[in-house]
Amino acid sequence: MSSNHLFDRKEIHSNNPRLSGFKTTIETAFYGNNVTEIKDVAAAYQLAFENSQTIVTDLPIDQPEKLGLPTDAKVLITNDGKIVGRSAIARKLILTTKEDKDFSALMREVVYHGQEKIFLKSSVVVGLHNDFMVKSHLMIPANFPMQLFQYLMNFEFSQNLTNIYEQSQEFPNENDLYFYADPDWQHPDYPDGLVILDPAHNCGAILGLRYFGELKKATLSLAWQIAHRNGFIACHGGMKQFQLPNSKYTMAAFGLSGTGKSTITLSHHGNKFPITVLHDDAFVINQKDGGTTALEPSYFDKTEDYAMDHAAIKYFLTAENVGITLDKNGQKVLVTGDIRNVNGRCIKSRFATKDRKDHINEKIDGVFWIMKDETLPPILKLNDPTLAAIFGVTLATKRSTAENIQVSDQLIIEPFANPFRTYPLAEDYQNFRTLFTNGTTCYILNTASFNERNISPEVTLKGIEDIVTKTGEFETFGPYPQIEYLKIDGYEPDFNNQKYRQALKTSLKTRLVFVEEKALNPFTELPTEVTDLLTEMILKLEK
Repeated sequence: MSSNHLFDRKEIHSNNPRLSGFKTTIETAFYGNNVTEIKDVAAAYQLAFENSQTIVTDLPIDQPEKLGLPTDAKVLITNDGKIVGRSAIARKLILTTKEDKDFSALMREVVYHGQEKIFLKSSVVVGLHNDFMVKSHLMIPANFPMQLFQYLMNFEFSQNLTNIYEQSQEFPNENDLYFYADPDWQHPDYPDGLVILDPAHNCGAILGLRYFGELKKATLSLAWQIAHRNGFIACHGGMKQFQLPNSKYTMAAFGLSGTGKSTITLSHHGNKFPITVLHDDAFVINQKDGGTTALEPSYFDKTEDYAMDHAAIKYFLTAENVGITLDKNGQKVLVTGDIRNVNGRCIKSRFATKDRKDHINEKIDGVFWIMKDETLPPILKLNDPTLAAIFGVTLATKRSTAENIQVSDQLIIEPFANPFRTYPLAEDYQNFRTLFTNGTTCYILNTASFNERNISPEVTLKGIEDIVTKTGEFETFGPYPQIEYLKIDGYEPDFNNQKYRQALKTSLKTRLVFVEEKALNPFTELPTEVTDLLTEMILKLEK
């Protein structure tokens, strides 16, 4: 089996790199008399169903028996307070001995006072194919059974994959994941809550935060770290495969929440092609053979675009931060559309995708960086591996309501659309550069606007179809022979327009400044080729 939770007695000593003060403090809490293990999904559902913080709708869950749920299971709702998104400010990494010492001391106090509460614990598997699977354990106060139920619905309940897990690739030096959560925790030094992650020992604490997305992303962060250490590329993106008459085309789309990642990944393109979906949010690439593995069976999706008559409602398992009203039959149904608050969320079952796979053997044909950079045409093709990796590491976008921050139109940089990295940025840069060197083609999708024209999902999806079917016509992008743009009426770049050249120059300078600032920290420092190439691109606009 992949990760490990057992030790030979002679391995339990202070020199064992799998042990640390923080990891031992967290794992020890799992074995307290105040902790009850939930051993099946139905039991977790029942606890959530009966909890005073839960709203039980009249919406039936589709195919509940296949999910281990009661045949009459209903969609359950939990609503938070002021905070309805992820709090990046709360995130702390343990990377040094001092940080382990300091956070271990804090964690001992957390666990000590937590002994006054009753906790629930359960386990899931992250990774759905024997190529990559790790086990994750969560404990949370008993008055938050909905969060535990969401965890079991979002990931795969470990008992469901026992046989596959036991036959999965072994990672002998990797601990199982352990997470201690207490949404009620408060501390004057951490008014915004606290997420502590120890990437070396595969454990973490999520404190003072109710939003389920914190549990999900903490888990993915450390699962991606394990993958990265063991020869995989960690991917915060969506992947699907087109079945063409005589071939297949496998694509990966990388973007932050709100940029169109899920729309692009889950689109059926008008049923023009048979399409297989891997996942819309999290997967890993095996660097040895190029195969890809999904990490989650379900979809943690925004409810903003799902009115009550939308077909996707059928596949909801839970919802969070949404409203409730009564329909004409007096049944409790959802009020979505972000009417109650922004970033309403749901967990949709895997049944929402007709042709779903947990693993794709074929190598990736195309990587698509999704940006919201109004100086770029709808689709660019990058024909140089270094250039492709550079635009990935300087992926330009805008913040969304999924995060607990002020949303603005300011362009920000989020390398590879992954704000959850727990290892040096240069390692991701090199991994993606190697991917492109080995034959994967790179594209940029701008889903904002260009030439003061909005770029609709229809324009983006049509452009992807033209790439997949090799019917699109590309032209050189101004002074850059290694970059081409897909010809689309109304979206042609005009390099004779000085205003446009200046806007593109400003966008490239934003990237350059970002890279120069990151160079001040060894954890985020990048090779000098990145600044050299960006500088060269800027100079070409001054000629």
